[in-house]
Order: sequence, then structure tokens, then C-alpha cells
Amino acid sequence: MTLPATLRRTRLALAGAATILVLQACGGGGGSDSGGGSAPPPPVNSATYAQQCAPNNLEAPANLRTASLSTEKNWVRAYMDEAYLWRDEVPGVDPSSAKYSGSDVGAALDAYFTDLLTPKVTASGKLKDQFSFVMSTREWNSLSGSGVVLGYGVEWHLAQATPPRQIRVAYVEPNSPAAAAGVQRGDTLVTADGVSADDPTSTGVSALNEALYPTRSGSHRLVLQPNGGGSRDLTLTATNVTKTPVLTSQVITAADNTKVGYMVFNDHIATAESQLITAMQNFKTQGVSDLVLDLRYNGGGYLFIASELAYMIAGPTPTAGKTFEQLRYNSLRSAETNSQSSKTPFYDTSCNLVNDRCSGTPVPLPTLNLKRVFVLAQEGTCSASEAIINGLRGVDVQVVLVGGTTCGKPYGFTGKDNCGYSYFPIEFVGTNNKGFGDYADGFVAAGSGATGVPGCSMDDDFSRPLGDASERMLAAALQYRSNGTCPTKPFGMEGRAKTLSARSSSDSVALSLQRLAARSNRILGGRQ
Repeated sequence: MTLPATLRRTRLALAGAATILVLQACGGGGGSDSGGGSAPPPPVNSATYAQQCAPNNLEAPANLRTASLSTEKNWVRAYMDEAYLWRDEVPGVDPSSAKYSGSDVGAALDAYFTDLLTPKVTASGKLKDQFSFVMSTREWNSLSGSGVVLGYGVEWHLAQATPPRQIRVAYVEPNSPAAAAGVQRGDTLVTADGVSADDPTSTGVSALNEALYPTRSGSHRLVLQPNGGGSRDLTLTATNVTKTPVLTSQVITAADNTKVGYMVFNDHIATAESQLITAMQNFKTQGVSDLVLDLRYNGGGYLFIASELAYMIAGPTPTAGKTFEQLRYNSLRSAETNSQSSKTPFYDTSCNLVNDRCSGTPVPLPTLNLKRVFVLAQEGTCSASEAIINGLRGVDVQVVLVGGTTCGKPYGFTGKDNCGYSYFPIEFVGTNNKGFGDYADGFVAAGSGATGVPGCSMDDDFSRPLGDASERMLAAALQYRSNGTCPTKPFGMEGRAKTLSARSSSDSVALSLQRLAARSNRILGGRQ
């Protein structure tokens, strides 16, 4: 599904509004860090303009609001020249344009930053950069440090952008307003604030967006149809929800009486570390001999978390002295590319990230010492999650992929704060210990070629809870583990989406699932 350009980028809002990025914006392409963009401006160190903020920038500390919006834009342009992977492809943009001005500082900066991104496309016609974003530093710190996000605790899924959309609940966060109201995986949205889920108008789509992804605290009425029929008429109040990165972990006794670990891992955020360690220690204690790692909704996050998890899966023997991911920066940063700091190792101890630094005494990580792992993936499996797949394959741990094609993002960034906003232009491309990182169109379950991964092509199954051994994707992994075969693929969500697409109206306004940009990326921090 190709998204309109206006929906590709982060919507950056001020004064407590949530910042969101199109979930489906996956699949960006490769390419070199040189090209036919406008000539870069004369070198100016971004420090010249750093932390000199516009008077009406309410995200900036009051004592720094001594400059102008123009000064902030000068910083953005200078920083892009220093950090952006595709710095030589930055378009010529007039910063004085009315498009990048006005009283809404956040919107002006977001528009300017977005128009500085490379306009080039890959061979498949996708934008090379669908991933760079901006968000308020306040919101970034809240999400990355503690996993707090405004909402009901629902992860939504839709079959297609235009009617009939089939908007369904993918999962519900524990201890959230949605969980308390009885919302369940597979529930289908009928109406939101009285607006049909299939409203084809721009007004209707705006109302759906505000109801499904509220930007401020408040109540919204949702009518849902459960899997078994009937309806749920609910009024949910948006509040700060603390995410549970490891949604569930359990041990399944397979048909041959072998113990198989199963874990749903949804977010590479700082709070994930302790939850992953607990789950893996439990698997080790119970003597699991195989692991099914469910990453179907994991869009990424901190790269060091991915490295730690890969180490806990593989153990010390195959990872000793090996690189989890090698980073390549732009043409001005060759010294960094060739430095030891560009190599992310397989971390074997804990970090306990606090204020973007490891703290306390490192603790050795538990290991399962597995020679293979079963990964459940779909188009929402992105970035740091793909790095787990690629990193393990780089040290000859067999990855069996069950599901769809991953989003395709071998890129990442560090992030930089200026005047209360954190900027995340793509800074590097990552490769594994074997030097492979060319998966800009994603890893393909049961596919061929360099990005084809052995396993089963299966649709997502919303008819059963995550962790149910008969849920289609988990069942396929267990069957493949048992005898190396895949179930017959039913006419599931993928086939239904194709039929829906044939019936969709071409003049309907597209609705795009949205998620916090920080949950859809590969981010250096803490240990790098």
C-alpha cells in the first residue's frame, strides 16, 4: 500500500499533543550516500546555532528563547549537513518560505525538516527515506525511558486504507483503559464517535484519527464488533498508558513433549531490558530447547536491546568476538564508519539505561544457546527487530521466519535535541557480521534470494489470542518445527485484503494507521 506524501511523515504537535508517524511507512530503499541533490551549503558547525530558540517555542526552556525561528532552521540545515546519511541529496529549500514560518513553531520546523529529506526513490519506486522524523524531546524522553504514551492501550490493524477498511484490534496493553473495558484482540471497529469506520470523506477520516489516536486527554465513544458477533459500545478515556514491551511469555509443551518458549516482544524501549531478562531466565530454568519469538508488531527502538536479545538467544560461543551490527555513516563521517564505535557487539551484560546511559553494576545475561529461532513477523516488523534477524543470521544461527514480509529498514539514527525538539534524520545503514544489510524491501518468509528466509508464508490471525497454540502463525511455527512443513495457507487476512481492495472506492480518502515514530526505528543510545 503506497501512502500519500502528506501522510508519510511525523505529525508534530505542541503543548502536550501526541506525535505520531504512519505505521505503514515501511519499506524504504537502499542507495549510496551520494547523489544528485543540491550542493550542500558552506560548512557551518551546527553548534553555532545550537539552543538558540524562537520566543514562541513553548517546548524550549524559557531562558533559551532569545533568538528566532530562523536561527532554529539554520541549526536544522547545518545538522542535516553533518549527520544525514544522504546529505548530498538534500534538496534546495528556501527556509524563508511561508511554508516554514508562522506562530506554530513545531509545525514550521517539521515542514522544513521534512522537505530537506532526500526525494530519491528506489528501483521499486519507494521513497528512499520514509523514516526520518521529529518529535518533542519531552515526548521522546517519556516514551523511550518509561514507555509512557497517550491513548487507550490499543494497537490497531487495518486491512486497507480505503473502505472497506476492516480496522481491528491487534492487541491490548495490560492495565490500560481498553483492557479494563474488555476490549480484545480481533474486535472490529464499527464506529468511532459516531463516524463509520468506512467513512470515505476527509472529515470522517480526521474524526477517526482523533478518536483512534487522541492527541489530548478526553473521552471517545467506540462501537466494536467482537469475533463472536454482537457489539461492544464503549466510552474510553485517553490517558497516559505505560507500555508492556514483553506482552506475554510462556512455555508450550509441543507434541513431542519438548518445551518450546514463546514470547511476544513489541517494543525495543529501555523498560524492555528487565522484562526480556526475566522471560529468558524463565525459559532457561524450564529447559526450553526452541524459541518462538513473536515480533509481528515490533517496529524497533534501541539497537542495544536487539543486540542483548540476540545474545541471549545464541549464547557466547557463536557470538564471541563477532559484530552484531556494523554501521556506515555519510561521506563526511568516514572516520566514524571505520572506528570501533561503529561496531555494535553482541552485548553479554545488562545496561539498566537511565538518562541515556547505562547505570549500576552490569549483570551477565542469561543465555539459551540455541542454534535456531522461529520468528513471527509481518509488515510491522521493522528496524531493530529486523536487526535481530540479520544479526543472528550473521553468526549462523538459523532463523525460521513465519508470517509476511518485514518492513525493510536497515537504517537508523542517534537523535539530537535542539530547543526542545529531538531530530532523527537517518544517519547510518547497518550490516551484520557477514557484511549483509541489503534488505530494504524486507525479509521474506519462505522467499528466495538473499532476503528469502526459510519458513512459512502465513497471514495474521485475529480470531485467536496471541499465545494460543492454534493461532495460525504460532501453529505454523510449531508445525514447521515438528516436521519442516507448513500448513495449507487459508484464505485469511491477506486474501481478504485483496478482495476488499478490488471493491474499494477510488475516490475515498485513505486512512493510515499511526504509531509513535520512536517505536518504528533503529536508535543508537545508552551503550553506543
